[in-house]
Amino acid sequence: MLKAIFAIFSLGCFSFTTSVRANPNPTQYQQFIPKHWKILETVKGDLNRDGLEDIVLVIEENNPKNILSNDSLGSPKLNINPRSLLVLFKTTQGYQLISKNQQLPSENDADSPCLADPLEDGGVTISKGILKINLHYWLSCGSWYVTHNTFSFRYQDRAFKLIGFDQMSFHRASGEQNSLSINFSTGKLKEISGENEFEDVQQPIKTKWRTLKQHYDLKLEQINFKEPPEFQ
Repeated sequence: MLKAIFAIFSLGCFSFTTSVRANPNPTQYQQFIPKHWKILETVKGDLNRDGLEDIVLVIEENNPKNILSNDSLGSPKLNINPRSLLVLFKTTQGYQLISKNQQLPSENDADSPCLADPLEDGGVTISKGILKINLHYWLSCGSWYVTHNTFSFRYQDRAFKLIGFDQMSFHRASGEQNSLSINFSTGKLKEISGENEFEDVQQPIKTKWRTLKQHYDLKLEQINFKEPPEFQ
């Protein structure tokens, strides 16, 4: 069983991708943004291979009641405003909402105040028609581990289907690194252990392949990005 304790989606820069963590001018798609919500990130790219530039938005509620005071370790103010992911296809008539996920992690976590914003060093990318959700979980106290997860989605059968999951985790003190990659189309999982972030540490690297015990047919709307992913 795979159980990622902290998550991220792999980092990276890709061609055909524009990522802006700011408020653009949303005149053409303002209707899809709820009142008292704001845009955190805008990513553009062709997701259905029709030659038109689609848009993925990360939006966040702007409710001052969701800014909590924190007297323990971590940030003195915790922003727990909910976030959502919107996927909009561009058409000749404007934009059409195709998919929505309301389970993105918030900037802060009241139960884990030392946890950094998972989207700050992660975020959303589009590469060759593949939508990737990247999360980066790093704690300033309480754990030496850092984990990067990437969920890959492709538009097929009129939905965004989860086709891949990649994870890399390492220990900041020892440099020990482990990674895995799942191809949900083939049901194969690849695990790599023995790597080290510190170049002067040499140790055997092991690669192991196995087949998932069950078949997964998951849509973007079904993924709870707030919880550790678990596949078996």
